Amino acid sequence: MKVLFASAEAYPLAKVGGLGDVAGSLPKALSALGHDVRIALPRYGMIRETKEDLGPFQVRIGGGTEEAHLRTSSIDGVPVYLIDKPDLYDRPKVYEYEDDGKRFGFFGKALLDLLPAADFWPDVIHCNDWHSALAPAFLKTSYADDPRYGSVKSVLTIHNLQHQGLFGRDLFDWTGLPAAAWSPEGVEFYGKLNFMKAGIVYADLVNTVSPTYAKEIQTPEYGYGLDGLLRARASVLSGILNGIDADVWNPAEDAHVARRYTKSSLDRKVENKRALQKEAKLPASAKVPLLGMVSRITEQKGLDVLIPALPQLLEAGAQVVVLGAGEKKYEDPLADLAKANGNLVAYLKYDEALAHRIYAGSDFFLMPSKFEPCGLGQMISLRYGTVPIVRATGGLTDTVTDVTHDPKHGNGFVFSEYAPGALVEATHRALDFFRSGRGWASLRKRAMASDFSWKASAAEYGRWYARAVAA
Repeated sequence: MKVLFASAEAYPLAKVGGLGDVAGSLPKALSALGHDVRIALPRYGMIRETKEDLGPFQVRIGGGTEEAHLRTSSIDGVPVYLIDKPDLYDRPKVYEYEDDGKRFGFFGKALLDLLPAADFWPDVIHCNDWHSALAPAFLKTSYADDPRYGSVKSVLTIHNLQHQGLFGRDLFDWTGLPAAAWSPEGVEFYGKLNFMKAGIVYADLVNTVSPTYAKEIQTPEYGYGLDGLLRARASVLSGILNGIDADVWNPAEDAHVARRYTKSSLDRKVENKRALQKEAKLPASAKVPLLGMVSRITEQKGLDVLIPALPQLLEAGAQVVVLGAGEKKYEDPLADLAKANGNLVAYLKYDEALAHRIYAGSDFFLMPSKFEPCGLGQMISLRYGTVPIVRATGGLTDTVTDVTHDPKHGNGFVFSEYAPGALVEATHRALDFFRSGRGWASLRKRAMASDFSWKASAAEYGRWYARAVAA
């Protein structure tokens, strides 16, 4: 297959969250299977170096044409097309600008207009989240009569349905989409242009990033107003579990950790624990359970459950290290708790190298998510022999099995109710298991034996593309 993989972020060129990790690693896995994959993303301010200038190309939008430049880069050998339009993208951040609707509306259109300039005609344009989700709408409407685009199919992957890209009618008019698309059966959503809805309506196939989340988003609780549409499109909706980059996240080769280790040399992991305790200025002891968390500091990630539970976790004798940035209403109480208790350290920032050290040095990894489309943290922690404590939702359900209920196959600790008490109860079970010593080594080895590399999921995406082309 020839695939244009469209994403607003792709590690290491530009990364904000999990989408960047996926877009930086899935194309590499697809390429390893023989697919001709090219990544497309805007050229942001942090992307300074490029390889080749393919020249200017015209984007028909806003009632006329606007010029952009097409430049190239690469990620682990996978070619990258960079859409260079400084007035929209030459900024220090990926998101959070007042004109994000225009920025990503342009991106969705440019994805199609760059194909002649690149002389690359894919079998499938693989769009990711709302930022590129207008491309399927343009493809099925504005380009319906252009024979060059007749065989190009589109796939939309929903990484997080909560973020849909809602903008006013004026932006719809600016995009140049046909007037007929402004309807409840098209892109209109309660008087707004909904980018995500546009992708769901017009893409040939839709998937999300875990089988359980694919079911959850068809319910009112998780559907954010689009559950009815998703139920209507259930025949072309699937859940394909995300993977992790096994080269980036590899305790045997990780340059960021104090001591590298494997499943057969797991005893070395304790050296990373001591190093993390020293770095975080925590009392150094191998016998004290250390809980790590690397996360955006938001409600989705369970901070409104974690914060009231933390005093009880600390009273139970645990040490806790949290890394992440996000909403001030959660950052402030975390900082206050850390000041009041020397066994809690909160790094309210993003630090890639420190994240590696937390995965390697912790005994347990906390993910009390309110909802979790897939989650990469639990997969990474398992690879590092760090046992996850998670809430049963989305991809966490698909990847973590409670060892209390399934001692032979369990690889973590799971709770269901979204409440501080449920998190405390699951953590107490984890701490008791740790302190008993019985089965602890086996549990960690079983965790490290879990294979969440991209190989199997990339093969499934290959079959998904084939179905889109066949359709």
